[in-house]
Amino acid sequence: MPSFPVLERVAYLNAGTFGPLARETIDAVNAQTALELEHGRSGKPYFDNLIDTRARVRDLLAVFLGTTSDHIAVTASTTTGCQIVLSGLRFDPDDEIVTTDEEHFGLLGPLQASGARVRVAATCRRSQDEALDALLSAVGPKTRLLALSHVSWVTGNVLPIDALKAETGLPLLVDGAQSAGAIPVAMGEIDYYTVSGQKWLCGPDATGALYVRDPDSLTVSLPTYWSRESHGPDGAFEPVSGARRFDTGPIPVPSLAGLETALTIVPPTGFEQARAMAERCRELLSERFEVLTPPAQATLVTFVPDGDSTETVARLFEANVVVRDIPGTGWVRVSCGFWNTEEHLERLLAALA
Repeated sequence: MPSFPVLERVAYLNAGTFGPLARETIDAVNAQTALELEHGRSGKPYFDNLIDTRARVRDLLAVFLGTTSDHIAVTASTTTGCQIVLSGLRFDPDDEIVTTDEEHFGLLGPLQASGARVRVAATCRRSQDEALDALLSAVGPKTRLLALSHVSWVTGNVLPIDALKAETGLPLLVDGAQSAGAIPVAMGEIDYYTVSGQKWLCGPDATGALYVRDPDSLTVSLPTYWSRESHGPDGAFEPVSGARRFDTGPIPVPSLAGLETALTIVPPTGFEQARAMAERCRELLSERFEVLTPPAQATLVTFVPDGDSTETVARLFEANVVVRDIPGTGWVRVSCGFWNTEEHLERLLAALA
């Protein structure tokens, strides 16, 4: 088990925002930072290490997503991944994108900036079958893309992405911020899948990934130095092979080193432990509160507290229990990771009392 110093003091139940940092991860960040301090950020050894670290991170991210590294772009966030895809698809004003009413602005903002019309299906707090029906009803002859989360950041519900793809055959952009690293994922027929490094993967800030099933079918509309195999004096460039052409520009090498370490220290039973903690959390909260997350979902549990949700979260923080509220809803969300124990859940319930 990785060493998470924050757990010595805090019942940390907020990986849906930021995962806890392991001591091993920070050791890797600090080691690379010290190397740059002593030897500078220049010269062939430095750039070779930069390239090699990026390649190793790409390979590890591919394993997490059940794919190969030629389908992985190294990015700074899920939002960056959404921007890369939506700008590369080049929408016309008559084009439509179907999404849901439980998406984060990290997806909604890029959707609104895409130039297409956005149609919203009412899926919040509905079963998978009901959510699928709502999404299919929103699909029309001008729909060019389906864009939605794998796991709702609001309720923790798992959305029917595979069934939606099978029913429509339309291109599918998935926001994986609350799924990658939290539950097992496999790309299958998904076209685009975004990943946050700082959430369930417990990596440093400004790290992430984008899966692209067919890199040649997506325009490179946000090119970086990593995008080109070669370029001419006017900037015309030949893209590199695979999804590397969509890599975000400079990501600090210490951050990449930290993410590399974070990706290697997740225990083999991590997914099962996280799911078990979420189910136990749901059971305990249901004894006293209205729980909005149905059984057998992902690793987020949302409930209705007694009183104001913002004040509840602040009071819990003072008691060294870290959760978050969902703005505008009056709800509180608990994130359960493989690092959590029954004791953390008991501290949550005691603080709520």
